[in-house]
Amino acid sequence: MAAAAGFAVAVAANYPCRPIDPSLDRRPLSFPSSSAAFSPPRRPSLCSSRSLCLRSGGNRSWKRRPKSRNLGVVCAAREPLKVMISGAPASGKGTQCEMIVEKYGLVHISTGDLLRAEVSAGTEIGKKAKEYMDNGMLVPDEIVTDMVVSRLSHKDVKEKGWLLDGYPRSSSQAGTLEKMKIRPDIFIVLDVPDEILIDRCVGRRMDPLTGKIYHLRNFPPETEDICARLITRSDDTQEKVKSRLQTYKQNSDAIFPTYFDLLRKINGNRPKEIVFEEIDSLLQQISDGAVKPKNMEVIAGNSKGSLKLSASSKDNWRGIPTRLNNIPHSKEIRKYFYDDVLQGAQSAIVDKRSRLKVEINIPELNPEMDVYRIGTLMELVRTLALSFADDGKRVKVCVQGSMGEGALSGMPLQLAGTRKILEFMDWGEYGALGTFVNIGAIGAREVEEQDDIFILVAPQNAVGNCIIDDMKAMTDAAGSRPVILVNPRLKDLPGSSGIMQTMGRDKRLEYAASFENCYFFRLLYYAGTQYPIMGALRMTYPRAYELYKRVDESIGKEKYVLIATFPQKPTGEEINDAFDGISRNKDKKATGIWGFLSGIL
Repeated sequence: MAAAAGFAVAVAANYPCRPIDPSLDRRPLSFPSSSAAFSPPRRPSLCSSRSLCLRSGGNRSWKRRPKSRNLGVVCAAREPLKVMISGAPASGKGTQCEMIVEKYGLVHISTGDLLRAEVSAGTEIGKKAKEYMDNGMLVPDEIVTDMVVSRLSHKDVKEKGWLLDGYPRSSSQAGTLEKMKIRPDIFIVLDVPDEILIDRCVGRRMDPLTGKIYHLRNFPPETEDICARLITRSDDTQEKVKSRLQTYKQNSDAIFPTYFDLLRKINGNRPKEIVFEEIDSLLQQISDGAVKPKNMEVIAGNSKGSLKLSASSKDNWRGIPTRLNNIPHSKEIRKYFYDDVLQGAQSAIVDKRSRLKVEINIPELNPEMDVYRIGTLMELVRTLALSFADDGKRVKVCVQGSMGEGALSGMPLQLAGTRKILEFMDWGEYGALGTFVNIGAIGAREVEEQDDIFILVAPQNAVGNCIIDDMKAMTDAAGSRPVILVNPRLKDLPGSSGIMQTMGRDKRLEYAASFENCYFFRLLYYAGTQYPIMGALRMTYPRAYELYKRVDESIGKEKYVLIATFPQKPTGEEINDAFDGISRNKDKKATGIWGFLSGIL
């Protein structure tokens, strides 16, 4: 029922260089991320078998069944690790930097330390910097830039790699690094709610003798003598903290787009060990595999080919998986899309979006074609649910039941038996099902106080029956708690008697349109065809819609090239213009040769 787990060399070309081994299922293997959102947290891995990994009896535990692959990768020598880390005041950034340096031996370059050294020395730069720091303001770019760039040029940094803490803090600083071709392997952002940050700052105290930081409630000093000599930083008042937070947010909004392909947002409102575990997992992936080779040699079976990768190339991460016409998709292609969807959903929830939908129509998830695979949809739902469960959220996975009465009773064919499949799927060795993940139906009565997030599996209207009333009752009961629709199909499907055609139709469609996309992926074809693939339209929250054109490079090789972006979902006419290279400001006549698959416009 689930798609086969084959592996195509064309797909490997889109990965960072990484050794392939039988333990692949236990280490996340992802394409270079295309989201500005954070990387998925560690969770029980998906099963590596060809089927949906059904449990036997009531036993929820499972054993990994690795498969050997006749595939090897030979990589060139690694370059030193380069990391940027960002976080608001009191986000725990300093603690995480210490733990990163201790494990990876990177040179920690803190703009704060550099500036404090200047202040302590009483230099002219230090005096100017102190004025800004005492007023809870960020130091201007020109004071910081020269010091940071100079430090990055030192021998120890070039040999050991660097951890850049607190820089860049503005678009001009980021632009300076880009012009000098100084770019990290990963940009880590620690995300903590404002109220927690303010409490951490206001209660923070420093020991002037040791420089050690304490918190009056969370981390009090060991002795009365230490307590007596503690001091409050001049910028740790509530007013100045709020000012610094606002400044941080403004500057973050300016620099994050520069590093959107490298950005990983981490939940910093957790114990430091758990936060570091997630950071360590990300850095380990880069350290173990995502090196920057000039050439990578891939050997599969008796064939041998050479692939050239550039880790700093933005075209590299934009490489949508190739050979998407091949059915079934390999496990690696499916996992790429699962992780892509997950990052968009997580980012939207972090931004407190509560009415979300995922629309992903790769060939295996296209119900208009005869290759629709419910197993692939179930794997996607499981990935979402387990990830949120790993963050301590209680997730209700909902499948609609029968609708209507008498001759009109029944449920959409694609969903028949879906709930039973979900109940028998492998939910990992930690017993997530029944604790943090529960299976339910769509309706207000399914909303319980302990539920944090609701995932609705392919909610859809059936002929003569409407699921929207049940959905609205459910979202009303859920309040501000997130509700995620996965591949909804909410157009009216009137029966022969016209049921659903007129009564309340406007209200139903208005409600359906109230859900915003946190992820969208659609392949594009010539109108009225399903082959060949001409391009793709993709969006992952909070980024714009991206339009790609598929280009044949040589026999058997292809790539997807970004040709346009749109702040909103583009119309077919706008897609035509982008493919034809016509500006929207010019008078033109639509050709109408490009379009989505049926039912999308």
